[in-house]
Amino acid sequence: MTILIAMTNTENKKEPGEDGLHEFTLHIGGRDLTCLVEKQGNNLKVNIDNNTTAELEVHWDGSISQVSGNTLPDSEIEFIKKHVLGHDV
Repeated sequence: MTILIAMTNTENKKEPGEDGLHEFTLHIGGRDLTCLVEKQGNNLKVNIDNNTTAELEVHWDGSISQVSGNTLPDSEIEFIKKHVLGHDV
């Protein structure tokens, strides 16, 4: 079974790269899910729809690795990277 993941952009009130809470929408499987990401330095604490949590670590070269929580698909990690850090995917 394949689940279609399409991510859409809603207004993120924080500037890319700023520490603090970033909020945007992920469109997954026909549903709009709220994605909250708390950026503290090189750590990103992710909460998707109050159901999925994960912690990501930003490395010196701009790459990101997941260090804990529910496993996120690479496409979601890249989308988060784009919206929270301002990096193009």
